[in-house]
Amino acid sequence: MSSIRPLIPLLLAAGILLGGNGLQGTLIALRGAQEGFSPGLIGFMGTSYFAGFLIGCFTITPMMKEVGHVRSFASLAAIASAGTLFLVLFINPYVWSGVRFVSGFAFAGLFTVMEAWLHAGVSNDNRARVLAIYRVVDIGSVTGAQFIIPVIGIDGFAIFALMSIMITLSLVPVSLGDRTNPRPPDDVKLDLKRAWAISPLAAIGCIAVGVTNSSFRTLSPVYAEQIGMSVADVVTFVSAGIIGGAVIQYPLGYLSDRWDRRSVILLTAAAAMTAALALAFLAGTTPLANFAFVFVFGSFAMPMFSLCAAHANDRAGPSEYVMLNAALMLFYSFGAIGGPLAAAWTMESFGPYSLFVFNASVYLIFIFIVLYRMQARSGVPAERRGRFVALLRTSTVFARLAGRPQKRRKSDD
Repeated sequence: MSSIRPLIPLLLAAGILLGGNGLQGTLIALRGAQEGFSPGLIGFMGTSYFAGFLIGCFTITPMMKEVGHVRSFASLAAIASAGTLFLVLFINPYVWSGVRFVSGFAFAGLFTVMEAWLHAGVSNDNRARVLAIYRVVDIGSVTGAQFIIPVIGIDGFAIFALMSIMITLSLVPVSLGDRTNPRPPDDVKLDLKRAWAISPLAAIGCIAVGVTNSSFRTLSPVYAEQIGMSVADVVTFVSAGIIGGAVIQYPLGYLSDRWDRRSVILLTAAAAMTAALALAFLAGTTPLANFAFVFVFGSFAMPMFSLCAAHANDRAGPSEYVMLNAALMLFYSFGAIGGPLAAAWTMESFGPYSLFVFNASVYLIFIFIVLYRMQARSGVPAERRGRFVALLRTSTVFARLAGRPQKRRKSDD
């Protein structure tokens, strides 16, 4: 595809940047545990990150409108890089929480700029393929970066310097690549009340996914370390969950296009709950068992946001897609702010295995809500979105805030 060539520098920048961010999340938990930070403090750092992420979601669109994509990217990357060095200069949980807040703010904007730029650089004819490549870059870089940790180690300055270098280097391809700057975004007014009215199930689902996925991403390294895994095993454990989510995402989307989407959400939540309970009560301290169960857990926990948002998009009008998907990401952020704190308190009170008991409890509550909503609003929507379109609308939520309004493809009707 010749149309991808101008976007290669941006995809390269995305790979470097996403790898650095994924590395930082795991390192914070491992190094914090080594420094004697409690699970509660590490959970608070995760909450700080998602609180900053939430603020970043509100502010990035006005920023891009004022200074454009390139300057926004450069400024936020510089902030994120400097914050990484602050982590090693000041080994203090409260300083780290402040840095994580700033990092969340910066990365919310960076993700939005990258995805908006990709949308502006492609047409409807190749949008799905380009975004699929972007997701491969995303998953591949985050997973690969995890394995830098056992090579360099979590002690000393080197690993933090490497993260800062990665984030800083992401500026190079953006600055020297295609000199075109996409059109600044239009203002979009969020309407959370209307988004809730379109699909209460999707709104609650995004909150639930925010609670569970944020607690897993923040505290799963702590769980693995506390049950006696080596650093290499901790990295493998975290990576297995991420890879599981990547492998099963498309098949679940394909299935939900052919069945009642709520039924697929119900089965997915039940499978995630079952895998969480298996981690809590069956995996024990055996690394291989933990790897297998967390792979299954990630396979069903990670795609649930896409399924919930696709269900909401089925019921939205064409003029509501931008507002709805932005609102669903905010619902996710609300859950993600509280998830790490609640899960950390549970781990401190009942031990490491309670992390997955906590997640299973959230899924159980959500299952009852899904069953209730299936009774309250029966029937299947007449219109079905294509499997790619449904997933892309959910995985690139804030990208649409920064792009031109798009025409619906014939396959969407």
